Amino acid sequence: MRSQRMVLSLSLLLWLQIVAAIAQAQTSRAASAVSYIERGASWMEKGEIDRAIADYDIAIAFDAQSSVARYNRGVARQRKGDLAGALEDFNQAIKLNPRYLDAYINRGRIHSDLGASEAAINDFNQAIAINPGYSRAYNNRAAARQRAGDLNGALADVAEAIRLDRRNAEAWGNRCGLRYRRGEYIEALTDCDLALKLDARNVYAWNNRGLARQEKGDLDGALADFDQAIALAPRQADFHSNRGRAHLAQGDVERALDDLNHALALDPKMAEAWAHRGVVWFAKRDFTRAIADFNEALKLNPRLADAYFSRGVAWLEQGKLAEAEADFARCRSLGGSPKPEAEALLREMKGRRAPK
Repeated sequence: MRSQRMVLSLSLLLWLQIVAAIAQAQTSRAASAVSYIERGASWMEKGEIDRAIADYDIAIAFDAQSSVARYNRGVARQRKGDLAGALEDFNQAIKLNPRYLDAYINRGRIHSDLGASEAAINDFNQAIAINPGYSRAYNNRAAARQRAGDLNGALADVAEAIRLDRRNAEAWGNRCGLRYRRGEYIEALTDCDLALKLDARNVYAWNNRGLARQEKGDLDGALADFDQAIALAPRQADFHSNRGRAHLAQGDVERALDDLNHALALDPKMAEAWAHRGVVWFAKRDFTRAIADFNEALKLNPRLADAYFSRGVAWLEQGKLAEAEADFARCRSLGGSPKPEAEALLREMKGRRAPK
């Protein structure tokens, strides 16, 4: 009996030692994971994204349950442009930690960039539910609502973001953009001035102020702002497109063409850049190229009223009156207003062709 108890005691001792060894190994692996997470963060600060991702890979291999490693790798992948990989990591981080605030924010931004506005808004709603006082969550939801066409909801969100944190430069810059879209150019300029006072590297504030300045007739100021935006973000296609439009407004057709070619090289699916370049070809009296660019713009976005009008004028120059009339009608149906002189020319040309 005594020997049996001794065997049981030895078995229990051995089991405890095994459990302790496993716990120690798990603790060691978790500690190793933390070390690699910290080194990955250091690489990120230095801009060494690939090295950071390699360290986060190792951290996840050591501790597959680390939501922080998954989140950090998602941020690195997002910065590198691997949105699918980043989305996968943020999904996993949220699965491991359903209250991971920043994972919801970053996942929402990816959904928004991919055009999934409803999914983006849902993520920002979750972030706000976790922390109702988080300015960044409201600001990001504003951007998603804007993309969904809900300008009033976006303005309400960005106002709340500013109320919660008056030093949120991104929120001031976003409200500038929203006010520009509502035609409130003076208010937009005020907001962008505040955004740039808080953060002179806010590229969207430079771009939005440039847009507002152009609408106010300050083309030199607009071009200076677009130059700043492009210097900070040279691969942002819409900044080149906007500067091209400003050059065109100044009558500098060649610089406008250079900028719009650059924009389309960066993003061949930017409908507005195709439309603006069509206007450049029109100004150079190359109507065939102009119509080809307007066609591409309207294929990408059939709701560009101005592109229908511009193509209509190009058809007029080629003597194709039925096509011009159809484009003017489509422009009006989308809320646009064909210029009276163009419509007068169409009527005059039709009158000349009418049988007498």
